[in-house]
Amino acid sequence: MARLVINGRRTVSGVHRVQGNKNAALPMIAAALLSPEPVTLENVPEIEDVAMMLEAARSFGAKISRDLAAGTATISAPRIRTARIAPELAAKIRTSFLFAGPLLARLGRASLPPPGGDPIGHRRLDTHFAGFRALGAKALAGKKSLSLRGSLKGARMLLDEASVTATENIMMAATLAKGTTTIANAACEPHVVDLATMLNAMGAKVSGAGTNLIRIEGVESLHGAAARVGCDYIEAGSYVAAAAATGGELTLENVDPEPFEALEGAFARFGVTWSVDAKARTLHYAPRKRLKMKYDLGDAIPSVADGTWPAFPSDLLSVLIVLATQARGTCLFFEKMFESRLYFVDRLRQMGAKIVQCDPHRVVVTGPSTLYGGAVSSNDIRAGISLVIAALCAKGETVIENAETIDRGYVAIERGLSALGADIRRTGGQISK
Repeated sequence: MARLVINGRRTVSGVHRVQGNKNAALPMIAAALLSPEPVTLENVPEIEDVAMMLEAARSFGAKISRDLAAGTATISAPRIRTARIAPELAAKIRTSFLFAGPLLARLGRASLPPPGGDPIGHRRLDTHFAGFRALGAKALAGKKSLSLRGSLKGARMLLDEASVTATENIMMAATLAKGTTTIANAACEPHVVDLATMLNAMGAKVSGAGTNLIRIEGVESLHGAAARVGCDYIEAGSYVAAAAATGGELTLENVDPEPFEALEGAFARFGVTWSVDAKARTLHYAPRKRLKMKYDLGDAIPSVADGTWPAFPSDLLSVLIVLATQARGTCLFFEKMFESRLYFVDRLRQMGAKIVQCDPHRVVVTGPSTLYGGAVSSNDIRAGISLVIAALCAKGETVIENAETIDRGYVAIERGLSALGADIRRTGGQISK
């Protein structure tokens, strides 16, 4: 088991290059199976989830070629030898279910075990199945197997929730369906747009991505293409929070400006603002003397809530909670999407944070708090990076166990933060490249 050892009270400052978006790369890897011709992805992050997703693609018969230095991955699937994913792979990564749409579209069938992933709460698959059934597939969900079969025809559908993965899965399946598919209440996230852009480069006819109404005109086949994975604004926000919490100054490279519009309002609540140079594709954060929460009119205690895009993303709420422990004032955080995501605040309280957990979805944070190092454990990607930021602020040494969970979403976090002045090292487990 890997662990991170961090000596806190070091300023995080400098220049950091943002990795490709994990949440875009994973569905794009799955989408490559829609074509018998090679598909090359650019700006691919070197993280564990990507490695596992590529291994899953290989298990279907795809040939994989990676150039880690260039950040590219080429997937070639002239023939798919099976429509079943190995249970051990599915248990490791939840997005294995994103292969369902491409397999169903290309082979007319798919069989997958229930997907694994982070223990942050129940994440239903009902929206996926409803969409596949609307396209004409017969879907059967057992305790140990999820099966789909049938020829697909375009359909109009209204999703019962704006699920990102369901939108992506249905969109991929619909590219090869006969006729036109309309998805209402579709997810609008930047990674959905990245996937649609890739599909169109492969010859698909997808319009409306980035809005809640997506239209797909089915085509006979898709060809090879090259597509770029967008920047990981979640990683970017995490690094900004680390710099802000420790009083540092930060410049981020390789950023796409648009996603940060959804982040700036919540960060500004704590006095964290930045400037973006769209032409240079950089973001600059200049430090403030101290962080202070901005109250609502009448000095009412503010609240920060996550939600479907363009609301503040759930994947950054944990990070913002840590930032709030270093800002003067009180704030209510409302996690609307996952009932287990906020349980990590017990570790922050252990480190000295002033936090009251009202229920599984809400916590109240009062800052600034002096945090102290200790032994803590990460149970998911976002809790892990949040504990890293807390450790950077803390007095003394912090040991974060189960650090390999962080590797699933962040490229060599100890290398990236060390380059910015942090005192962080890895022990045990596999050393990041």
